[in-house]
Amino acid sequence: MRTIQGVGVSAGIAIGTVRVLAAADHAVERRVIDDPQAEMDRFRAARDMAVAQLKQLRDNVAAEFGENKAELFDAHRLMLQDPDYAGCVEGLIAQDKVNAEFAVKSVAEQFAAMFAAMDSSTMQARAADVEDVSRRVMNVLQGKRDSTAQDGSIQGDAVQNGTVQNGTVQNGTVQNGIAQNGESHIIFAQDLAPSETAQLDRAKVLGLVTAKDSANSHTAILARTMGLPAITGIGDAFDPTDDGHVAVIDGASGAVFVDPDEATLTECQRRKAEAEEHLSLLRKLKGKPTETKSGQRVHLYANISRPSDVAAVLANDAEGIGLFRSEFLYLEREDWPTEEFQFDAYRQVAQEMGDRPVIIRTLDIGADKQVDYFNLDHEDNPALGYRAIRICLTRPEIFKVQLRALLRASAYGNIAIMLPMITSVQEVRDAKRILEEAKSELRGEHTDFNESIQIGVMIETPASVIMADELAAEVDFFSIGTNDLTQYTLACDRQTPSLERFADPHSPAVLRMIQMTIEAAHRHGIWCGICGELGADLSLTDTFLCLGIDELSVSPTSVLPLRNVIRNH
Repeated sequence: MRTIQGVGVSAGIAIGTVRVLAAADHAVERRVIDDPQAEMDRFRAARDMAVAQLKQLRDNVAAEFGENKAELFDAHRLMLQDPDYAGCVEGLIAQDKVNAEFAVKSVAEQFAAMFAAMDSSTMQARAADVEDVSRRVMNVLQGKRDSTAQDGSIQGDAVQNGTVQNGTVQNGTVQNGIAQNGESHIIFAQDLAPSETAQLDRAKVLGLVTAKDSANSHTAILARTMGLPAITGIGDAFDPTDDGHVAVIDGASGAVFVDPDEATLTECQRRKAEAEEHLSLLRKLKGKPTETKSGQRVHLYANISRPSDVAAVLANDAEGIGLFRSEFLYLEREDWPTEEFQFDAYRQVAQEMGDRPVIIRTLDIGADKQVDYFNLDHEDNPALGYRAIRICLTRPEIFKVQLRALLRASAYGNIAIMLPMITSVQEVRDAKRILEEAKSELRGEHTDFNESIQIGVMIETPASVIMADELAAEVDFFSIGTNDLTQYTLACDRQTPSLERFADPHSPAVLRMIQMTIEAAHRHGIWCGICGELGADLSLTDTFLCLGIDELSVSPTSVLPLRNVIRNH
């Protein structure tokens, strides 16, 4: 057995035969041409044909996966129609008297390098996009078949000697995406372009493994949309001789097992069976309202820590995101995340979620979540110390960067802001004042944002429960953080293992705190949810429903079991 570790970008387990997709040779000969104008006309005709192909591909993707997933190919069409792109190609043809294929390839490399050098992850992802669309134009110029044909898993065009010819990988050998004996398979490739991924035949392709690392690329997003387990970034471990061998891939952990031993295969088969049972539950409950038999409706959301988690949210049919732990954007960096970096992350989540709510908690640094570049002083009891909203209000220059990014991203989706670790009304008012300053700055810059963006607070301290009536008058919603609420109510540090027997989240004191919070919210006409671990505790679901909870936000994998319990209540 050979074990390879990559980056899991689309969850799921696939077991099958490997089919290696050899890298296409995109070498282009440079030729001197006599008639630059005729060559420019030739480029324009090829570009128009490529745009038409992308329109067909866009329609195919929209029909199968929805309009929001097809928007990528609208963006690809716009790239080809961009005057700067076309101007650079035509300028190179006119100035250097080179053939159109060479000009397109040269401009693609120039634009891709420019995008790859940018700080924004969103713009970096454009490098692969511009290469993809330029390759399509070159294919048309070289007379290759339309890659939007619907006859196979790799429907499309490449050339001889290890590339695709009319849908076939020579010496590889995948013909129309199907192994020659007709079996389903796992594709191993150096890389896959978004258009190639969108045209995979899911009836025959079990999963994807690529050498290049593209966890946040459109290719990874499409794999998640298509429900294909996918792993990227295996690098030098990519070996064409794996073709024909049996492999197991785990799209959650990023593990690849080539020629797995019996124990590994048995364990993966067991986990795959569990996942299929979960999928059966998904098919049964997907799109069904989360409501009891008596008609009591509950909003069922999911918790995430990073943009890549959105795939699991959508795959498990959550109705929204009830807690985006934004501090992970800080924890996973060695220096301050810029406004642009945060904006890209929040916008990506908002756009992928569409109309579904996305509740983003402002940074909750401190206590057990320490970041070196914050230069926080040592504290004997950090859980009761300088953390969360206390840092934000005493270091407003940090807070405002995040608020500006959140406001800007609110123009792209249904974003709400949630303040953690609140203990007083004054803290909320001070936070809202800084928010208003950020809004005023953005108005002055003529930057769009949602003027009526909702503001909520986390109820996770006894003080916030006692002040719930006054707090409810200041905000649009409550979300109860049961982990900290249990800790502070019972005076038990949740990081101390010896206190586990005393830190009982089912304590009547904790449940009464939850009841008081819900009642205060409803008295003031706002909704109240739970985003802590207790929300997924199925032994308490009936209790929460009886208390009148409006929303539960849990880990993505807990969504369907919880929906099932609620619908049977």
